[in-house]
Amino acid sequence: MADHLQPGGRALHAAGNAVGPTRRLVPTRPVRVPPGRRPVMTPRSQLWFVLAVLGLAGCDPAPAPSSAHGYVEGDMVHLAAPAGGWLEQLAVAEGETVAPGALLFQLDATRERAALAEAEARADQARHTLADLRTGERPEALAVLAAQRDEAEAGQTLAQRELARQQGLVGSGAASRTRLDQARAEADAARARVATLTARLAEARLPARPEALQAAEATLRAAEAAVAQARWALAQRQITSPVAGRIDDTVRRVGEWVPAGGTVIALLPPEAVRVVFFVPEAERARFTPGTPLAVRCDGCPAPVPAQVARIAAEAEYTPPVIYSQETRAKMVFRVEARFIESPALAPGQPVTVAPATGAPVS
Repeated sequence: MADHLQPGGRALHAAGNAVGPTRRLVPTRPVRVPPGRRPVMTPRSQLWFVLAVLGLAGCDPAPAPSSAHGYVEGDMVHLAAPAGGWLEQLAVAEGETVAPGALLFQLDATRERAALAEAEARADQARHTLADLRTGERPEALAVLAAQRDEAEAGQTLAQRELARQQGLVGSGAASRTRLDQARAEADAARARVATLTARLAEARLPARPEALQAAEATLRAAEAAVAQARWALAQRQITSPVAGRIDDTVRRVGEWVPAGGTVIALLPPEAVRVVFFVPEAERARFTPGTPLAVRCDGCPAPVPAQVARIAAEAEYTPPVIYSQETRAKMVFRVEARFIESPALAPGQPVTVAPATGAPVS
């Protein structure tokens, strides 16, 4: 049997079988505690008290991992044309997903097409001029020179025969020395004419001088560079997507004048979406670069995995703050995290961020 104290000093006596299914408490004589003395707990009562405290402590839930509130942020890619013009075509719509190289919009290119045609014509002219200088005279001109040389050779043959005949006549005394000198001069003139025409024919078959060829080649290179520049200017009237992403906004409409450098489309690449949140100074060690995160939002069926990418090196204070030991709890650090996969979250959307389950804590 054991005695139990009631409030006020009345003791209850446990009667009956200590291990039986029923047990009743019957009052016994009161136990009076002298004034100034507290009731003393028996060893058994102390043991039951310790077990009860431990049991209550075990019922408390385990502390949840640190969490922080933040928002989704995105860096837009603003696409514009280097030169102004009328917006002729808008090939995408807001919310549409595009791949790299996809046509986004096109400006009026009438002037650029005309400039390209002019540059190509000048390049063709320079190309033909260079080819003409490399090939020499035309075949018709070469044929004329060849005929003149043949005629001169025939005249030379005739002059040589006349010279030989006059030499025979002078030897027999039938001709004078004057006629022999004349025949010799005619033979020399015929030979010189043949040499002249032969040289002219050889020169006509040669290309232009090296300096003239170099000048023509330089002219051709300049013309080809002008063509490349005109083609580039024409290509800039058609703006394509540099990266994959989602069309967030179309600033202009078809028919509007777009100034040089004016934004027409805002594109959001998936890798440019990140989570921004702030953690107090005491929790900063839990969010180191590379720490896996679980991002939750309203309406999200499951946490979105992310990873800490950057932690601000300097803390931010909520003014007014006095730098002291007591105000350290007001220090917060900006943390940026990248999503593991492309999320369906929009910039500005509020989220709750916590270390992923099982993630190591620094």
